[in-house]
Amino acid sequence: MLKIGPYSFKSRLLLGTGKYPNFDVQKEAVDVSETEILTFAVRRMNIYEPNQPNFLEKLNVEKYKLLPNTAGASTAKEAVRIAKLAKASGLCDMIKVEVIGCQKTLLPDPIETLKASEELVKEGFIVLPYTSDDVLLAKRLEEIGCHAIMPGASPIGSGQGIVNPLNLRFIIEQSHVPVIVDAGIGTPSDAAIAMELGADGVLLNTAVSGAKDPVKMAKAMKLAIEAGRLGYEAGRIPKKAYATASSPMEGLSIG
Repeated sequence: MLKIGPYSFKSRLLLGTGKYPNFDVQKEAVDVSETEILTFAVRRMNIYEPNQPNFLEKLNVEKYKLLPNTAGASTAKEAVRIAKLAKASGLCDMIKVEVIGCQKTLLPDPIETLKASEELVKEGFIVLPYTSDDVLLAKRLEEIGCHAIMPGASPIGSGQGIVNPLNLRFIIEQSHVPVIVDAGIGTPSDAAIAMELGADGVLLNTAVSGAKDPVKMAKAMKLAIEAGRLGYEAGRIPKKAYATASSPMEGLSIG
């Protein structure tokens, strides 16, 4: 069971809702993923024009916990404003803090992310900050009260997979709140590896919405995350320099 703040979820897959070919494909992909958490950019919501087409209109949003994010913010002040707008609109009290510091790499600004997260925790939000794989920053974010840590596996939308498994492992080992790998996942094997490292969940968008068949990829990611978690809980065998016979030699009849 994945626990974030006061909420509990059976699924460990968090799914983004952007960039699908159309609403029907989006709906089918969301359905087969069996996700319970949908994330989206607040700036994409028609908050001021509710009669306009809504990218969530094909989904029964009552089935899901909505996780709005502050994409588009480049300062803590902007992120806090976007988060308060989302909460005032009745979307959810959870917020993914996203403060981009570099438009080329789309890497998060560590200082502004920390500032925004600290203020939003004080405001009573359930705060999930998107961050780099900086081990000490992850520690500081937990210390100020964040309810989960969301380190990127690699740059947003790059599909490069996990480029620094060591840092992710360090973050996971030190954290007492859920660690959800966010950004850069490209294949089901990437997602499985993240879970085998001990991550509590994986957030995906482009890897599914940008696939040739988003629906099949959504199902593949669901199964990969489940398999990776089971593998982590089962405990892998240690690596050895030499072969070890799978059948014991003791008690064999020789002759």
